[in-house]
Parts: sequence; structure tokens; C-alpha cells
Amino acid sequence: MTQKQARLAIAVKGWPRLSETFIAQELLALERAGLDFEIWSLRHPTDHKTHPLHDQLGADVYYLPEYLHQEPLRVMRGLGWALFQPDFGKVFGQFLRDWRRDKTRNRVRRFGQACVMAREMPAGIEAIYAHFLHTPSSVARYAAVLRGMPWAFSAHAKDIWTSPDWELREKLSNLTAGAAFGATCTAFGAEHLNELAQSTPVDLVYHGLDLKRFPLPAERDLRAGDAPFHMMSVGRLVEKKGFDRLISALALLPRHFDWHWTHIGGGALDRQMRAHADVLGVNDRITWRGACDQPEVIEAMRGADLFVLPSRVAADGDRDGLPNVLMEAASQLLPILSTPVSAIPEFIDDGVHGVLSDDAPEALAGHMVRLAEDPAQGRAMAQAALDRLQSEFQMQPGIDHLAQRLRSIMGKADAP
Repeated sequence: MTQKQARLAIAVKGWPRLSETFIAQELLALERAGLDFEIWSLRHPTDHKTHPLHDQLGADVYYLPEYLHQEPLRVMRGLGWALFQPDFGKVFGQFLRDWRRDKTRNRVRRFGQACVMAREMPAGIEAIYAHFLHTPSSVARYAAVLRGMPWAFSAHAKDIWTSPDWELREKLSNLTAGAAFGATCTAFGAEHLNELAQSTPVDLVYHGLDLKRFPLPAERDLRAGDAPFHMMSVGRLVEKKGFDRLISALALLPRHFDWHWTHIGGGALDRQMRAHADVLGVNDRITWRGACDQPEVIEAMRGADLFVLPSRVAADGDRDGLPNVLMEAASQLLPILSTPVSAIPEFIDDGVHGVLSDDAPEALAGHMVRLAEDPAQGRAMAQAALDRLQSEFQMQPGIDHLAQRLRSIMGKADAP
């Protein structure tokens, strides 16, 4: 059987990543929609597990030099090749303008990776699509100019809110080698990017869920019998997820309240969070499961009574978009307690599909107790969230739109 030649290159920051199931879900769906592509990853994997989605993808994966000094010959070949391309002066000039405003090694690394990518991509590639508007899009943009082809992006959260406006504006303008189009997964993000855009349209494309991959929700009572009220969270241990305030809230729960909390995920603040729980004397009621694959996450959701995600805006401006784990919780009829940050209210109306709380520990603790004491309210909100998920947040409409957009820019590479 002859393998189809890829026509699209997809740039990602790292592949595979357990915390980015939304990317794996999208790429698998695009592949099944008939798009032929290969993946170019800026970093090697660090997770020890993969999701079933990763294993099902048939696309070839290539790894760029994570640090330029690690593969000097490969980098020199890329730079040598780039020097003789018709648009080298244009892309190098753009790199110098970027570097003058951001004099970092990371900026130099992006240019070196782009030269390697542009040289090594096969001749059949007609366009580049980048996941995340910061580093991957910088590499895609430089490489696209060197190869004389269009590029596009999908933006999410951190890349929107921690990138400087000058960089976003230039990636959204055809006068500065900007993208042919962009997509983002929240109306909140789409409005912000379209206000900055010079000429690039940015579409709202919700990730949604492919509900065929999830089991039907279990028929069960919340907090059955004399069991502890079992709360759980899924998310990286980083500032924007708000788990420090959640742990503080757990320490405020009444002594007579029997509870347990399970956390799934890794992250840079792992030690600090465990130490925080130790100081507050609640670690004996916490299970730290670390990184888990999606089937393990769903299994945990099916045995829990409340899903808690107290997202907040971090000091550097980073914040969540619309976390897929909220939709995954809804798929299993698990009541949700979260915060009205960023695009979370686009899925959850407070008091209808879940509870959106202030992230103050006192407020979170109060809602935990009230939801434990009124399981009927939790069940009603969980059913409303599942209904909304099924009617408004399924994956396929977004995939159809994105596939059409990507096909529209393929075949538009400049003639050699």
C-alpha cells in the first residue's frame, strides 16, 4: 500500500503531551477527515505515558533540534540552505526586527529551528499549520517565508495572554508575513485577537469533545452511603490552575465533614503544593496521582462526587481558555465547581451547568459543603452540563470548519 505524501506540516511545541489532549483529538480527527500531514515538534516528549489518541495517529513525526548546540551540523545545513533561498533577506530582516525587541536565546532558537524545518520538509508540503501562537507560530512563520508558502495557526490561552501585542499584531498582518488565517477555542480569545488583527481573520472554533471516545455516564448516586465526599481535579500544578487556593479551602472545611480530594497531573509546583498541604494538615486526605492517561482520568471521574477547577489569572497574565477537562467531567455527569475566568462561562452558566465561585478559599469551601449537602442540585446541574455538551460542544462541527480552512490554503505555495 503506497503511503500518501503529506501536503501539510503541523508545528507543535512538544509531541506527545498528556496535558494537550485537545491537540491530539484535533489531529486525529483531521487525519480521519482526509488531511495528509506530518508533525514537526520543537521539543522531545517528557511524559512517560501517552493517550490512546496519540497511539492511533498515523502521521509521521519529526523532531527539530530542541537546542541548537545539540545538533550543530543539522543547524548549519539548515542555515546554509536558507542563505540561498530567494526570500532569505525578507525572513532574516523579520528575525532581526523580532530579536531587537526580544533579545533572548529562545528567539534565536526559533529562527534556527525554522531553517532546519524549511530545509527538511519534503517538496510536497504546501502549507504550515501551527498549534499555539507563540513559539510554534514563530517557527512556522519563518519557515513558511523561506519556502514561499502560507501558514496558519490555532491559538489557545497562554500564547494569547503572555505574548506581547507587537508580536501578535505582526503575526496577524499580511504586511509582516502574518498568517493566512487563525483559529482559537474561545469567544473571549477570538474577540481579543480580532481587535489586534491587521488582516488575518481569527475564527472561533471550539475544541469540543468527540463523545464517541467516552463511555456513557454511569448510573450512580452521588456520595453513596457513608463514603467520604470525593472531590477531584485534573490539571497541571501551575499558578493559573489555582490549586494552592483549593488546598487552602480544603483546610477550612468543617471537622465533621468527611471528604477526600484526588489530584491528577504533574507540574512545576508539585513539591510546593504537597508542602502546602502538609503545612495545613490535609495531606492525609489527598491522593496525588501524578500524570494519567485519558482512560484513567475518565475512570476517576466516574467514581467522584465533584470536579473542582479553581482557575485564575496568573501574575504574568497566563490563564486558561476553556479547559477540556470541564467538558470531560460533564460527559460523565460529574458536577462542576469552577471560577468565572476567561472562557469558562462560555460553557458553564453559574447555577445552571455548575457553580462558578470566587477563588477565595472561604468561598470555595462553602460551595463544597453546600454541594455535598444537596446532591440533587449537583445532579441537576450535571445533567444540564451534559445536555449542553451534547447540543453545543461536540467536536465535529469545529473539525469540519478547520479542515475546510486548511484545504483552502493548501496548493497556494509560490511557484519555484
